[in-house]
Amino acid sequence: MDFVLNRSFVLICILLMTIGLAISEPDIETKRVVNKPLSDEQHYEDDTGHNVDYDHEAFLGQDEAKTFEDLPPEESKRRLGEIVDKIDKDNDGFVTQKELQDWIQLVKKHYILDDIDQQWKSHNPDKKEVLRWEDYRKVTYGFTDDLENMDESDSEGLSYKDMIARDKRRWKAADSDGDDALNEKEFADFLHPEEAKHMQDVMIQETLEDVDKDKDGKVSLEEYIGDIYGGTGVNEGEPDWVKDERDQFMNFRDKDKDGFMDKEEIKDWILPPDYDHSETEARHLILESDSNKDQKLTKDEILEKYDLFVGSQATDFGEALMRHDEL
Repeated sequence: MDFVLNRSFVLICILLMTIGLAISEPDIETKRVVNKPLSDEQHYEDDTGHNVDYDHEAFLGQDEAKTFEDLPPEESKRRLGEIVDKIDKDNDGFVTQKELQDWIQLVKKHYILDDIDQQWKSHNPDKKEVLRWEDYRKVTYGFTDDLENMDESDSEGLSYKDMIARDKRRWKAADSDGDDALNEKEFADFLHPEEAKHMQDVMIQETLEDVDKDKDGKVSLEEYIGDIYGGTGVNEGEPDWVKDERDQFMNFRDKDKDGFMDKEEIKDWILPPDYDHSETEARHLILESDSNKDQKLTKDEILEKYDLFVGSQATDFGEALMRHDEL
């Protein structure tokens, strides 16, 4: 499942941040959000094996992935030790899977709340109780009023007109009281539909539209592989994980064996029931670091594997630690 959710979209594509009223032109990109993984990094790479950058971002949050890579090992370990003390809630000298899982969930939640707060303030500078659709559209897409070609599109064929229509559809789904305006809670659902159950249908529709290149209302194996990897036909040189995904599609994703994924099968793909990224990552980190195999980690065990948690090209771990009192 790691690979499925580490697609180029699949990331969380957030609305563009603004500074005051100076709004830059948004990129024309696929604005698709599904059950977000803990990192946009691929957990296992081609023939190189385990990609520790995935774990770095999972441990601290992918938006904090720039500063810590420049720290020397000694400083890395010192700061990591401070984080370990925060994770060990009962102060018994051990980090359990539950404590590690809770920490990873907290980091993810902190990112989401911080993003919502920043986006709400930048799109609602007058601090109104609600944000109306027309005001949002003008702030985000006002520049298009002066464009002669509103159908200008990127390589994926998504035009500004498409983006506005998609945002409008998601806006309506998030608008619980139907007043064409969003309060901060509704705006949060608009920005992060993966966190709201009533937004699932719009997420599935967005995914279908993006992956279904021939627009026949379903996803073929070729479209599926093209979305997660970029290729189509079988390639002898493709990574093992791509071959595994072909098997996944044929044996598990395409449940009715008709050669395609319909909306229900897409739902199981992007919103798998009973799957928790935080739990999976916590188990993985313990497996990789638990030298005495007692199913829990001491600070020494974590520091011994500091490169797994916060090593080179990790995350903005320094920034996370500077504000660790907030977590």
